[in-house]
Amino acid sequence: MEKFWRFKDNSGSFEFPAADKIKTLYFPLCNQHLMSSITPDLHGDIKAGQNSFLMPPVSRIDLSTSKASRNFWIYIDKNKIWSATGVSKDLKQIKEDHFNLSAGLLWHRIERENVKVGLKSEILSFVPASGEPIEIMQVKLTNISGKKIQFIPTAAIPIYARGVNNIRDHRQVTSLLQRLSLHKFGVISKPTLSFDESGHKPNKTYFFILGWDEKGKAPDEIYPTQEMFCGESGDLEAPESILENRLSTKENIQGREAMGALRFKSIGLTPGKSYSYIIVMGITENNADIAKIINKFKSLSKVKVSLEHTKKFWIEKSQGLNLFTGNEEFDNWFRWVSIQPVLRKIFGCSFLPDFDYGKGGRGWRDLWQDCLGLILSEPKKIRPTLLNNFSGVRIDGSNATIIGKSPGEFIADRNDIPRVWMDHGVWPLLTTELYINKSGDRNILFEKTSYFQDKHVWRSRRINYNWKPCDYKGSIFEHLLLENLTQFFNVGPHNHIRLEGADWNDGLDMANENGESVAFSCMYASNLRKLAQLLQDSSRKEIKIFAEFKILLRPCNYNNIKAKQKILEEYFARVENGARGEIISVDCSRLIKDLEAKADWMSEHIRKTEWVSEGFFNGYYDNKKKRVEGKIKGKVRMMLASQVFAVMSGVAEDWQVKKIIASVEKYLFDKKLRGYHLNTDFEQERHDLGRAFSFVYGDKENGAIFSHMVVMYAYALYSRGFSQAGHRALDLLYNLAINSAQSKIYPCLPEYFNSQGRGMYSYLTGSASWFILTVHSFPY
Repeated sequence: MEKFWRFKDNSGSFEFPAADKIKTLYFPLCNQHLMSSITPDLHGDIKAGQNSFLMPPVSRIDLSTSKASRNFWIYIDKNKIWSATGVSKDLKQIKEDHFNLSAGLLWHRIERENVKVGLKSEILSFVPASGEPIEIMQVKLTNISGKKIQFIPTAAIPIYARGVNNIRDHRQVTSLLQRLSLHKFGVISKPTLSFDESGHKPNKTYFFILGWDEKGKAPDEIYPTQEMFCGESGDLEAPESILENRLSTKENIQGREAMGALRFKSIGLTPGKSYSYIIVMGITENNADIAKIINKFKSLSKVKVSLEHTKKFWIEKSQGLNLFTGNEEFDNWFRWVSIQPVLRKIFGCSFLPDFDYGKGGRGWRDLWQDCLGLILSEPKKIRPTLLNNFSGVRIDGSNATIIGKSPGEFIADRNDIPRVWMDHGVWPLLTTELYINKSGDRNILFEKTSYFQDKHVWRSRRINYNWKPCDYKGSIFEHLLLENLTQFFNVGPHNHIRLEGADWNDGLDMANENGESVAFSCMYASNLRKLAQLLQDSSRKEIKIFAEFKILLRPCNYNNIKAKQKILEEYFARVENGARGEIISVDCSRLIKDLEAKADWMSEHIRKTEWVSEGFFNGYYDNKKKRVEGKIKGKVRMMLASQVFAVMSGVAEDWQVKKIIASVEKYLFDKKLRGYHLNTDFEQERHDLGRAFSFVYGDKENGAIFSHMVVMYAYALYSRGFSQAGHRALDLLYNLAINSAQSKIYPCLPEYFNSQGRGMYSYLTGSASWFILTVHSFPY
């Protein structure tokens, strides 16, 4: 195994000398108010949210194609011009640079030195943990030659100053909204409008790039527009103001693409001497913040204090679980995994160059699974979060799919498309159960909270344009019961729970009419049993629920699909306008028996109908009502998720678990990459099942080595007593991640590894929380 990076201490800090050769690398910097991505040559972006990007928003491909970066130019003479960040048209000169990257929790430093130029640059980047909405870039220049060098330094960062949609939608038009102010220390942009044709809004946000030298002196020259800085070439990698040593000019600067180009006074450095500059890039809605920020970070000593505070803050976050395995490299790597739930709480799934959504917010599943890690690291802080999260449940058992940063901020769907993921009701109970087990706080089950309401009713099958807010509040237990009991009746042609818009695998999204998820039917069966146990442990004789709920408690023949569907439809009709407010009491002993009977029936039904002779469970039915897994037309088709949830739920008996382990090794293990694929190669598109099978095999939801499912496989095996197989699954995943010559990522657990073993979608993945939970619950 070849490693491109190595840890330097016991706090997760590492060095990566070859990082500049991998253009897809990116690193997160953030606090609660600002999010940045930064690459080894300081590409990336800076933003506060979906509608406030300081630099142009980037995706993975932009990291190598975009010319927008945090650049720092050195002009010695017309024949000797150097980019201290390695971003220029002079590729020959860049290849002559000696490069090194070092980084830690959460700070980033690059070093470049060029013997022919005679200079070395050290550029530190971090976002203060104290909460200021800024990224700090400290540039230190050192004379490594044997003679004095006179040069002119210029920081150069393009200012985008608008929302992500405008990168394509009205890019030139929105530049006309730019209103620029020349500040002593740099450039401030406050566009007139937040441009959105569905409804323009007055802009309240200031975007700024400011800078000073180590003595607190301001730039000599400021270039506030890209036109002024780059000239007619418009080339940020060969700006005419640098190449021609051209001063800024007095011209109209409003309504142009903005630029934070700060030219400092010419300086002479004797051999071995250094000089530093501080660049501050930020976003705020309070103009008064800018003066405070300047004062707080005006000197190198103040920046150093902030850096040390930031390091301490993130190291403490990474120590929440204090894992010591005796394997120093693993423990260091695990520090990065430990902060990933915190990173996703801040970034969501949208604000790093690999993003699932691209429109901000976190998904419902993300919300609950991220809490798993936070319960273990910050148990005292999580109770209000859990209570708030339950307010996203609809009274029909579905839920809002997007969660904003503010408490109670729920959205039906990021694209206003009415759809439901059938697995969403599973996760709240798993998270709540962990919280109760770790805290002993059973009272949370009977706290009351509201339900989410909008126009989508009948699990988004219908629209109620006349809906009105309902003030009814129910217990957390009622919310959990509702999510899981409605699904018992929500069955398809084979009496398994309908697949609807998809389940955990978002790629199974083309079987809404007839598709079924046996995999998550297993989990709902398990959840019904868990609810019965929680009720038993509460020692309550009765609980109170809203009157309409009793429809779901009506006796029926579980084998009668139409009867079950009819009960659900009757319930939907009764709650279409919310609960009416009448409360009834339910006998707990009867409810416990009812839940256990339903759980037993579901489990036995799956065992009888879905175990295939090849030695694993079928987990799905497609839109043509056909079984997806097993030996089909002479070829074995198998999906890891189908086995994971059968094992985790207890539906699979011990003898079946042993056969599943053998089948996973036989059909899903990749001997070359050494990891478990999400599925076998179906070798065809499946428009009757989902988009996943239109992806190339070995990537994303079509057969990648998907960290989330592999970790849950390990957890399921550990929980059933198959610790050796569970450890193997975790260890394989860990080795894929640290094999940096192949994975080409920084220390972290990515969402998945593709067919080349490259790590994809770093940092923002629910697999981190499950990894944390697994190693915390079972000896690694």
